[in-house]
Amino acid sequence: MPSTTRLPSPAGARLRESGEDWDAIRVPRSVGLSALAVLGPRCAAAIEDPLVSSGVVYFFTAVGTATTWDVENTRALAAGATLTIPPVRRTEGPGAHWRVCPGEDGWLTDPGALAAAIGDAFGPCVGEERPA
Repeated sequence: MPSTTRLPSPAGARLRESGEDWDAIRVPRSVGLSALAVLGPRCAAAIEDPLVSSGVVYFFTAVGTATTWDVENTRALAAGATLTIPPVRRTEGPGAHWRVCPGEDGWLTDPGALAAAIGDAFGPCVGEERPA
């Protein structure tokens, strides 16, 4: 019997499990889109899913990132968590779609750069000043 983590949906999407080839970081949509802009070409593959929690963006990082990830208002998906992976041709909704398609350089965004971009996207906390 085939693995349920790789079964295709009627629309061509596949349910994949984190922790095998990548970990994923889930970020609220507005912050995720800002982080994409901050990262620019340093961002690897990213999926937007408008149907999850009023919209989220998933970034892919190296396996093991989820065990040490500690960025407020985000969620790391480690081994056992599943994510809908749309077909590469799906770059707009409805449903999960690619904001940045996987390229020749792979799927993985550097977790340090991602954490910094999310911090920039959220902006400073109340009472916290930005370094000059």
